[in-house]
Amino acid sequence: MRSWHYLIEPAPLRGSWNMAVDEILFTKAQAERSTFLRFYRWERPTASIGYSQDVRRVADVELCRREGVDLVRRITGGKLVLHHHEITYALASADTETFGATLGESYGRISRGLVRGLEILGLAPRLAETSPEAYVKGTMPCFAFPARDEVEVGGRKIIGSAQKRTGAAFLQHGSIPLESDEELLRAIARPGGSEGGAGMTSLAEAVGRPVSFEEAADHLARGLAEFFAARLDPFVLSAANREAAVALEALRYANDDWTFRRPGART
Repeated sequence: MRSWHYLIEPAPLRGSWNMAVDEILFTKAQAERSTFLRFYRWERPTASIGYSQDVRRVADVELCRREGVDLVRRITGGKLVLHHHEITYALASADTETFGATLGESYGRISRGLVRGLEILGLAPRLAETSPEAYVKGTMPCFAFPARDEVEVGGRKIIGSAQKRTGAAFLQHGSIPLESDEELLRAIARPGGSEGGAGMTSLAEAVGRPVSFEEAADHLARGLAEFFAARLDPFVLSAANREAAVALEALRYANDDWTFRRPGART
């Protein structure tokens, strides 16, 4: 049986810190050829944007500032995501035997593991087959439509994920709404993203009752462990890991030079 490092953090955390920790796990996965699974929450409403996106094209920056919505740029691709009432997962690994050697293979396999977790929760999820071309090429938010191999329930997207890959190693993280916050998403999305959360659903809506962070994490972890035949070994960041995350947060994720960089600019 495979052994994965498992980190669950129920206390809400800064968006910039969450992104720094995910990158630290990605670096460790590359160096140690190991697998890390993490679940976490967000301290404040936070709009995360994909690595190649122009913040001001996809988000109303001034409204975000007025409404207390943080902005952070991911190292992964994908589109704008509003992180608020949700559970977020991160999976970092360099295990090509388990996850495959390409972005498409690993993305699809992880989605199937997440599907198993939602099935344990009592849902009937499926993988989306394709997306409208306007969504793929446009500036609409991540949850406007399900993309290929993303997880949907009742035809509506319930998990939005993004991945970065360097050789055999990858980081994939994704958002699973516990409750919908479509009004705020529509407010912060720039014109062209006016679909807002029209194609999304939440765990509470899909299950028909409130679902806590802890319950969601338990079912999703069980599903991933079952699908991949993995043992989840508790993991905590070492003092050195935390120091590295503090430095990375200051250098990158809490730095406006990174957040507001133009697409194609050197990093």
